Amino acid sequence: MATDYDAPRVTVDDELAADSLEELKTRRNDSQSSVVDVEETDTAESFELPGADLSGEELTVRVIPKRADEFTCSSCFLVHHRSRLASEEGGQLICRDCA
Repeated sequence: MATDYDAPRVTVDDELAADSLEELKTRRNDSQSSVVDVEETDTAESFELPGADLSGEELTVRVIPKRADEFTCSSCFLVHHRSRLASEEGGQLICRDCA
């Protein structure tokens, strides 16, 4: 597409000023559709992990108890080392990420 650099530039403000209120309402109503196009194949059940068949698999996780030098953040509920403690207000321990 060729550009005419000698033509006066039209700014966005000029375009908005030229549009009438009725035209803007019509555009808004036309762009909003009350019909949602949902197909049955759009569910999360149709997604497959690449190269993995986890059907019938049982995952096991080893849970390690909280150590003496660790704390649980009262905001994000993650276990952090004491070096990550930002504040302790009224028994509420807050990590540096949440502070």
